[in-house]
Amino acid sequence: MTKSVTIDLETPLEQGDHKIDSLTIRKPAPGELRGLSLSHLLNGDADSHIKLLPRITMPLITEDEIKGGKIDVSDFSAMVNEVIDFLLPPLARASLQKPSMN
Repeated sequence: MTKSVTIDLETPLEQGDHKIDSLTIRKPAPGELRGLSLSHLLNGDADSHIKLLPRITMPLITEDEIKGGKIDVSDFSAMVNEVIDFLLPPLARASLQKPSMN
């Protein structure tokens, strides 16, 4: 599994004079999950992801940028999906990717 993924933003993020068109999200280390619930993250809890994403994105985004609406909701959703994929054990991830035979 890859250790990072780059997401092209549908709506560029403006930080001062810089326009950010893409963000790289890296797989979080256990220490970066401190104070967060894995079950909340795996369930897509927005507050938990708002706290985690500033710890694992490059360029750095802040909680205030996410909470303040500077991040488009579809971009936030894409970031959440990537984080969940990082957190899933390999067998769980494989079972989600297998087509159903029903």
